[in-house]
Order: sequence, then C-alpha cells, then structure tokens
Amino acid sequence: MSVSHASIHPVEDPTTTDGGNNNAPRVRMKDIQGMPGTKGGLALRLSQFIFAVTALSVMASTSDFPSVTAFTYLVVAASLQCLWSLCLAIVDIYALLVMRSLQNYRIVIAFAVGDGIASTLSFAAACASAGITVLINNDLDSCADNHCLQFETATAMAFISWFSALPSFLLNFWSLASR
Repeated sequence: MSVSHASIHPVEDPTTTDGGNNNAPRVRMKDIQGMPGTKGGLALRLSQFIFAVTALSVMASTSDFPSVTAFTYLVVAASLQCLWSLCLAIVDIYALLVMRSLQNYRIVIAFAVGDGIASTLSFAAACASAGITVLINNDLDSCADNHCLQFETATAMAFISWFSALPSFLLNFWSLASR
C-alpha cells in the first residue's frame, strides 16, 4: 500500500498575515463579473429587467398595439424577458448573500439555454417592431394617426434589453464551453 505519511511528507499549514482570519470568502478565477452569482451579473439582470419592463409598459400603454402582430410579439417577448431576468436576479441576490458560486454544470446549462432563448426572442421582437415602426413612420406617413413615439420608445427599450442580455448569454455559454 503506497500511502504517504505525515512524517515522511510533512504538510505545512499556510501562514496567515491577517491574524488568523481564515473565514474570508475565496474568489475563484472563473467568477468573472457578469456571470451568475456576481455583482456584475446582478447588475446585468437588473438592467435587463428594467429595460424590458419599460418596453412592456410603454407598448402596453398604447391602445392600438394588439392590431399589429409584431407589437403583440414584443409585449410577449418583453414579458418573458421580465420574468426570466427577475427570477435570475433573485437567484443572484441569494447567491451573493450566502456567498455561493453558481458554477454548477447543470445551473450553467439552464442559465445559458434560458438566456439564449430569452435574448433571441427579445431580439426578434425588437427587429420585427422596428420594421413595423419604420413602415408606419417612413413608408405610410401615418404617424399622426398612430402612437409612433411610443412604438419607437418601446422598440428602443427592447433593443437595449437585448443588448444587456447578450453579455449574460455569452458569459454563460463561454463558461459552459470552457469546461
């Protein structure tokens, strides 16, 4: 039996310079700001949520958004983005409070797939709404009859929400691919 004994290979206790406080949280190299369970990740989730709520509320405040399918799609995609971002922001807050890392393989897969689906839907809805807004504004010249400013604002907020969701997806996908 080849077992190493302490008398043959002594293991030294690392010396501490802070007076013996070994309870400090350890930061892993893979915990890059923007990933789940970090302050940067929480900031990204909150910005996704705020911009998606803004897009949703501005679009829903108009009376004629249900008449255009792309605008209805934007409301549905913004609602999904709101729910997803809020749930993951709560998970990030919990992970920060208990000082846990969210780098479990299954959790990272769930975050990457969810971020990918939510960001793709948000981007597609923003693009569709932008196309309809350009059609109404430039081609039909009927902005006087419609709520063009609200449509443009909601579309811009949806693009910004997607733009803040993209780093979350890319970081989760990169973390998944680098395993």
